[in-house]
Amino acid sequence: MTAPVFVVEEVPAGAEFVLDGPEGRHAVSVKRLNPGEAVVLADGRGRWAQGAVKAAEGKDRLVVAVSGVFEEPEPAIRITVVQALPKGDRGELAVETMTETGVDAIVPWQASRCITQWRGDRGAKSLAKWRATAREAGKQSRRVRFPEVAEALSTKQVATLLAGADLAMVLHEDRDTPSQALASAALPEAGSVVLVVGPEGGVSPDELAAFAAVGAHPYRLGRSVLRTSTAGTAATAVLLARTGRWS
Repeated sequence: MTAPVFVVEEVPAGAEFVLDGPEGRHAVSVKRLNPGEAVVLADGRGRWAQGAVKAAEGKDRLVVAVSGVFEEPEPAIRITVVQALPKGDRGELAVETMTETGVDAIVPWQASRCITQWRGDRGAKSLAKWRATAREAGKQSRRVRFPEVAEALSTKQVATLLAGADLAMVLHEDRDTPSQALASAALPEAGSVVLVVGPEGGVSPDELAAFAAVGAHPYRLGRSVLRTSTAGTAATAVLLARTGRWS
């Protein structure tokens, strides 16, 4: 099994590092790591250190002997999912599973048919939950580069994002709207892929038109229709398998 990941503000450059605070407590009191066990210290931005436990002190101090510092490069093809706001805690479920799968960035979208509304304090708290979920899921899945979770965007702002992508796609299943299979889409050799996942009520005709105007066209996963909280994960898996990142 791969070594557990702990998040640090700055990856240590020296031979020894003390992991304390909440991460140290988790390592000592929850994971109960012992001397000699391997650990990874990561900043979540691609830089990470390999090390081994030297000592556990008290309830929240782990002394780590650092053996090497590394940098994970940005992927050649960067995958961003624009996720329409699901109901209840299904938003955190979507973020968690997309992070575990390997998405590079997540953009919350206030689509016209979203029941959930991010306004004021509620919006700030919801965004904080999404970001915390991405961080924890990144650690759990042993990633050293966590997905960025952006501020929630309007449809107009999403259209601007799509206009700057190397490949812009809208996951959409509608018998009246021609769509191409995601599994056979022509992917760029490098650059950004931005995929829009609509709400439970689907992407509206006006939104489809706005996205088509900037070059984003409909794609489908298959015959079945997935919930918005799982569609992004399934689509990310399809794309990652085709980019070679899962080979």
